[in-house]
Amino acid sequence: MMNSPVSKKSTVDDIRKRFDADVERFSNLETGQSATLDAPLAMELITRAAVAVNTPIRRVLDLGCGAGNNTLKLRAVSGQDFDVDLLDLSGPMVDRAVERVRAVNCGRVNGIVEDFRTASLPEGGYDVILAAAVLHHLREDQDWEDAFRKIHGLLRKGGSLWITDLITQEVPAVHGLMWQRYGDYLEQLNGPEYREEVFRYIEIEDSPRPLTYQLDLLREVGFRQVDVLHKNSVFAAFGAVK
Repeated sequence: MMNSPVSKKSTVDDIRKRFDADVERFSNLETGQSATLDAPLAMELITRAAVAVNTPIRRVLDLGCGAGNNTLKLRAVSGQDFDVDLLDLSGPMVDRAVERVRAVNCGRVNGIVEDFRTASLPEGGYDVILAAAVLHHLREDQDWEDAFRKIHGLLRKGGSLWITDLITQEVPAVHGLMWQRYGDYLEQLNGPEYREEVFRYIEIEDSPRPLTYQLDLLREVGFRQVDVLHKNSVFAAFGAVK
């Protein structure tokens, strides 16, 4: 898996169009991420970790917010209102996220339709940043480093970043094993055609990195504490504190 060179990967516009057409599926808190192993558990873990580290939470940035599931879960877990910026490439996704979050959260809810890498966001402005199933769209090493440095700069001192995402493995044999396990899961979920469909869009759209790579990079850009909440096959939940 992931043998395609970066130059052959989907463009930002390609990714935006796919998500524009998939709002309804991603609007389901429990099943919207069925292709992701342990998605409900990962969402539970990152939001509970955010509340444990940062209470009270005053302002949140949800990167690649989709239909707002992670912010909705954070609001439910925290039991308190907060201001939130919901950012995504997809306008329809942001519209749905804003609608859903405003229905349960009395804090300021702001929708931002933009690429995170070019978005103008407040330095040191956030207590919590959530990044669920979004960073695997980063490409070259410099892209990853720039994104992680920007995230670090956006957090206030003591603020935290919580990630759930697709990952690869450093050891080739282990990488093959884990992707076989993931393929088996997809096939059991919805048949061999579904497995091939998911693997096909991962191949053209995604460029994930190992969990170990990302943990090292978080420390390199300045995070003082880094921790892993959960890892299962090719998915992980982890975070860092500034």
